[in-house]
Amino acid sequence: MKKELVSQTKNAFKAHFKTTPDHIFLSPGRINIIGEHVDYNDGFVLPAAIDRYICFAVRKNEQTSACNIVAEDFNETFSFETNVEIIGQWPTWAGYLLGVAEEIRQLGRSIGGIDIIFKGNIPMGAGLSSSAALECGFAFVLDTIFNLQLSKKEIALIGQRSENNFVGVNCGIMDQFASVFGKKSKVIMLDCNSLDYQYYDAEIEGYSLVLFDSRVKHTHTTSGYNERRKEMETGKEIIKKHFPEIKSFRECTIEMLDELKNDLGEIVYKRCLYVIEEINRVPQAASALKNKDLKRLGELLTQTHYGLSKQYEVSCPEIDFLVDEALSQESVLGSRMMGGGFGGCSINLIENGKVDAVIDNIKSRYKQIHGLSLQVYKVSISDGTKEYKEDE
Repeated sequence: MKKELVSQTKNAFKAHFKTTPDHIFLSPGRINIIGEHVDYNDGFVLPAAIDRYICFAVRKNEQTSACNIVAEDFNETFSFETNVEIIGQWPTWAGYLLGVAEEIRQLGRSIGGIDIIFKGNIPMGAGLSSSAALECGFAFVLDTIFNLQLSKKEIALIGQRSENNFVGVNCGIMDQFASVFGKKSKVIMLDCNSLDYQYYDAEIEGYSLVLFDSRVKHTHTTSGYNERRKEMETGKEIIKKHFPEIKSFRECTIEMLDELKNDLGEIVYKRCLYVIEEINRVPQAASALKNKDLKRLGELLTQTHYGLSKQYEVSCPEIDFLVDEALSQESVLGSRMMGGGFGGCSINLIENGKVDAVIDNIKSRYKQIHGLSLQVYKVSISDGTKEYKEDE
């Protein structure tokens, strides 16, 4: 799949620019094993880069000061002058790239003329962070071609700021960090506040990670997200009022929360309970991976889904159905909703040799009950953004 994507991108470059590219880069999407909705609630996340990529074919162009870009999947082109300030928001694919170029300019680095074609096999809208792969891949390309001497952390932050400032999406750092810092067969336990991180082995021998794309996205995604943030801010204020020594949800215990149940009210109590429990699940999941205790990992995934569905209430009937159907199969160790919620994908830990049977069963049932065709992605944990070499 990777080599096919590289070949297609190279051929597209030759067809458009009538020459061969000098460099090929791959920037991956990501999954999050566990740690959902805790990136903005003082918690940790456990993401990993996956073997789905945006591929960039690149050639420096010293005859111009323009950056000429072809988005092969959209059959669209875009050019901009690299030495001109970029202002305003651009809510299209070009905005992600313009934002990166401007963030680099604001750091006092300069870039020159360059020709680029990009093409990807990361499903858009499935919660696998194709946008972060695009931003970070482009930043990595510019860093390499123009010797900008950016650190990996700077590249991730440039990607995040591009999305925040030029596309208008108030995303956190997890997606970009995972895309840049990913390592084959490793997950990253990331503190989204300090950006401290640690790698854990993610050898899941005998099992596969499979994503079931519900192919639905309910309209209350943004409003639901904003409501949850307000509810958590309310909860934190009440907790700090009674326990002033508490600086973050990491320091809050369930016993403290139970003392404040009446003050918090039913809804805010449920939201805070989910977050405290989820914060505690992340290091447990990292430890389970380290110890190759996949049964325990599966239990934690399933606990997270219950919390997201019943306590945080960001799931939806289609995703709940997919998780319930998966868990009814003996060969599935765990299943949960992945991402912001109200649609998107579930992530499933399925025994090798049984994967196709599970997929067939759930596809049939999903079509029968919800009238939708299930999209399935088998993924492996991969390296982060890098230049592609022919001997890979």
